[in-house]
Amino acid sequence: MKLTALNSIHHQLGAKMVPFAGYEMPVSYKGVNEEHETVRKKLGVFDVSHMGEFFVEGKEALELIQKVTTNDASVLNDGQAQYTCMPNATGGIVDDLIIYKFHSEKFMMVVNASNIEKDWNWINAHNSFDAQLTNSSDEYSLLAIQGPKAVEAMQSISPLDLSAIKFYHFEVGEFAGAQDVIISATGYTGSGGFEIYFKNKDADQIWTAVLRAGKEFGIQPIGLAARDTLRLEMGMCLYGNDIDETTSPIEAKLGWITKFNKDFINADALKKEKEVGTKRKLVVFEVLDKGIPRQGYDLLNADGDKIGHVTSGTMSPSLKKAIGMGYVKTDYAKFGTELFIQIRKKLVKAIIVKPPFYKA
Repeated sequence: MKLTALNSIHHQLGAKMVPFAGYEMPVSYKGVNEEHETVRKKLGVFDVSHMGEFFVEGKEALELIQKVTTNDASVLNDGQAQYTCMPNATGGIVDDLIIYKFHSEKFMMVVNASNIEKDWNWINAHNSFDAQLTNSSDEYSLLAIQGPKAVEAMQSISPLDLSAIKFYHFEVGEFAGAQDVIISATGYTGSGGFEIYFKNKDADQIWTAVLRAGKEFGIQPIGLAARDTLRLEMGMCLYGNDIDETTSPIEAKLGWITKFNKDFINADALKKEKEVGTKRKLVVFEVLDKGIPRQGYDLLNADGDKIGHVTSGTMSPSLKKAIGMGYVKTDYAKFGTELFIQIRKKLVKAIIVKPPFYKA
């Protein structure tokens, strides 16, 4: 397994470490519920250095990005980021990712850890443009500092005005004494904050400074388990659970990042799918009875017929109720529709709701 630059620190802190996407990662420190509430009410710091960073540079860098992703990156200004996905040739999703635009000839693609090699090969296979690709995933560390106190707490260790970084924008500058740090505000928790990308050599220095600056605000290190409950409360997709090579962006309600004013891989098929409609849709639901939905559980209608399956589920620490996501036949995808989850031999009632579950 690969180790992040902060691996030894996680061990020293007594984190529960698990294999994840080829890395040894901290899944929890003090427990998922406490860590979850820390992010919702104060601030927490996640080591998410397992994520991948590809730089795309050159005269036709934008053309390559436009070809392999569904969103329209041509609308980006310098210092702006964009959520998007890469479609495969058969209607599914290679990966979902975030594009960062530095200037017209330099972009960064931030991809999921489990897909780094696959994504790298996929993008290179479609690079018939004057664009140079660099895989910097092993050189960069990434911390997500999330929570309502994040900006206030971290302002003391950066000369940049962190409060001025708008949602889905970024700056490059000094942070905790390190130079050329990328500071963005894309979020994955719904509680505010930002992400910092920096070279591995600066990892110990930045981690120490972040914890010191956040101490009076109640900062805690947060593991991947709480990251999952936080994103699920926001109704955000997790690659490998809610989207994958077999799910289309239209089914996954990612039509808002699928723009047909440009040519991209499999655009014609996805455009037809959007016009005709899909046989199934991704929905989010609250559980009305006792029981926690888990990935792979069947979803049934009132007659006991299978209409879909659960892709993600948990007991929401903020709402104190079970929540989940899953695919159902389109006829059952309307808000307010009641359905049933097959949990062992028991049928547990749930209702489809409009995301997000959690509203600050």
